[in-house]
Amino acid sequence: MFLPSSVHVERSLVLPASSELIYNEIIDLRQWHKWSPWHQQDPDMTITYDGSFKGEGASYRWTSDKVGNGSLTIIEARPYQYIATDLKFMEQGQATGYYRFESIDEATIVTWGFETNMGQTPIAKYMGLMMDNMVGSDFEHGLQRLKTHIQSLQPKTAATET
Repeated sequence: MFLPSSVHVERSLVLPASSELIYNEIIDLRQWHKWSPWHQQDPDMTITYDGSFKGEGASYRWTSDKVGNGSLTIIEARPYQYIATDLKFMEQGQATGYYRFESIDEATIVTWGFETNMGQTPIAKYMGLMMDNMVGSDFEHGLQRLKTHIQSLQPKTAATET
């Protein structure tokens, strides 16, 4: 009864790239299979794109025996600063996801967040207490994969011999 119904999960990682490069990879839903932890958990998931692939209004639906079914729509996009998504998963789950980009020196702090309301039932509220560990570890894994992917896009600098 006294458990919170709202859930907030957030993870951040410094990526050695411009916010422009990182933003352009996340805003394009066709690139998500390269870094999303859920795509890695089920490489055979079926993806169906609805309309545009990138920018506000871009969306896709997925079906998967391993990670469930759902849909994602980009609902806000501020170039090189912020992306918000509407996420529907399983039968009744709904959440708002977001990505924030903060430039620092030659790098960018990328923050991946998630907010949802678990409802008023005690079981759902109890599940909400576990979301930080469950979703947070997926975010950490996804951010590491995003970092690896972004690094693969950058030109390699030649090593010099001394």
